[in-house]
Amino acid sequence: MSDDVTEEARKVLDALSKLEEIADPVERAVAISEVLSDYDKRSPRLKDLRREAVLQMRADGVSYRKIAARLKISLGAVQNIERGHAGAWGTKSRAKRSE
Repeated sequence: MSDDVTEEARKVLDALSKLEEIADPVERAVAISEVLSDYDKRSPRLKDLRREAVLQMRADGVSYRKIAARLKISLGAVQNIERGHAGAWGTKSRAKRSE
């Protein structure tokens, strides 16, 4: 785990590590299922919160590169977040060819 992780993220990552260390495989699987279920519910809100920060930084005139460095993500990810698309490339809609 990287040393430059925020305190809040470190707590979550430590908890996930403890989850992986559960000795009983069934108990571990139940706990993992609970975490993944909760994440599925929270994921849209977490993405919205991150997008809110990106949009605010852009409104303040912060460059894409500086935002990427601050959020520890790629330049392309910042641009995708700003556009409102944070999914995989395969899920992006394709522009229709003009005839």
